[in-house]
Amino acid sequence: MNPYVLTILLSSLGLGTVLTFASSHWLLAWMGLEINTLAIIPIMAQQHHPRAIEATTKYFLTQATAAAMILFASTTNAWLMGEWEIHQLSHPLATTTVMLALALKLGLAPVHFWLPEVLQGLELTTGLILSTWQKLAPFALMIQVAPTINSSLLVAIGLLSTLVGGWGGLNQTQLRKILAYSSIAHLGWMVLILQFAPSLTLLSLSLYIIMTSSAFLTLKTNNALTINTLATSWTKSPTLAALAALVLLSLGGLPPLSGFMPKWLILQELTKQGLPLSATLAAMTALLSLYFYLRLCYALTLTIYPNTLTATAPWRLNFTMITLPLSTITILALGLLPLTPAVTAMLAK
Repeated sequence: MNPYVLTILLSSLGLGTVLTFASSHWLLAWMGLEINTLAIIPIMAQQHHPRAIEATTKYFLTQATAAAMILFASTTNAWLMGEWEIHQLSHPLATTTVMLALALKLGLAPVHFWLPEVLQGLELTTGLILSTWQKLAPFALMIQVAPTINSSLLVAIGLLSTLVGGWGGLNQTQLRKILAYSSIAHLGWMVLILQFAPSLTLLSLSLYIIMTSSAFLTLKTNNALTINTLATSWTKSPTLAALAALVLLSLGGLPPLSGFMPKWLILQELTKQGLPLSATLAAMTALLSLYFYLRLCYALTLTIYPNTLTATAPWRLNFTMITLPLSTITILALGLLPLTPAVTAMLAK
């Protein structure tokens, strides 16, 4: 793609998200979401491959549906209650419709079916943008409308997403689909705690973006798209393979890695709010996710790819990728747990 065109598209992508962040009026927020969607579509379709075109079409249709639902809900609220402000969303029909529309935008269960299919058709860099940056604008709106939404609906969507995210990833061999189900599960954890502690949702979202970015960049560095190709990674870069395994365990939420912090704090908060059953179910669904992360770790570090070559030194091209972002973000994905006391003190203020 032409660098000038790419610069314009990425700038529009940032503009759409910032516009949604800054808006207090539903029409301005909707406009930001539309700019965001229209900016990423050419980036998704740049491969000119049938699979990429199919993924782009599916993404456009789901995002357009969600945007139309948001417009319908905000218009309904303005008609019935006389308010266009995001914070003044008060009619039950409008709040429920907006919640379902934002769930569709994010890929939360039960409207998650598009996300694994779309992510599977994209290259890893575009998939990274879709899994991280594209979640910010809908989450900003969801945090603003959360106080007016029925808490039972939020908890139900959160638990269902963690269950679907864990269950759906068990039978996959494609790494992009596995990361899509991982995304659904993590978003479920964030929605689960959204109404009780929005600051914890932001913490979880920040760590999710860090860990997912590290996972995607690692796969891009190793040029791995399936579990079988992942098994060849340790011969290319043993250090990166070991760190990638730790990043996957961090995504699973194992101590003493960064991913343990949000899960620990969320379970603690749910127990404080008198929801021990929800906390127990969430912790059990995390075990499902942990299973497929462990499966990836096993393929990455403990298996030898069947190799019929007799040569001991295969040809290797010079490595040209910039590794500073990957190294920085991997350190953050692995080593932030000791900051938990400082984080809890900041959240308590």
